[in-house]
Amino acid sequence: MSDKKITIGEDIIRYRKLGGISQDVLSKKANLAFYTIAKIEAISTRNPTIDTVKKIADALGVSLDNLMK
Repeated sequence: MSDKKITIGEDIIRYRKLGGISQDVLSKKANLAFYTIAKIEAISTRNPTIDTVKKIADALGVSLDNLMK
């Protein structure tokens, strides 16, 4: 088992791919700018606000807790 910590960006990518949606679709569903999603997934933004993460979780249909594990 790996000790590597999964980032929030990696979790967003995983849930987004499981849902079969693009970054563009996610950004529209979450009412966020496309570059916001791209930066979080690319780990350029390490600590997005809780409001941003909540919008993404809602758009992905997952709980905030699941997305932040």
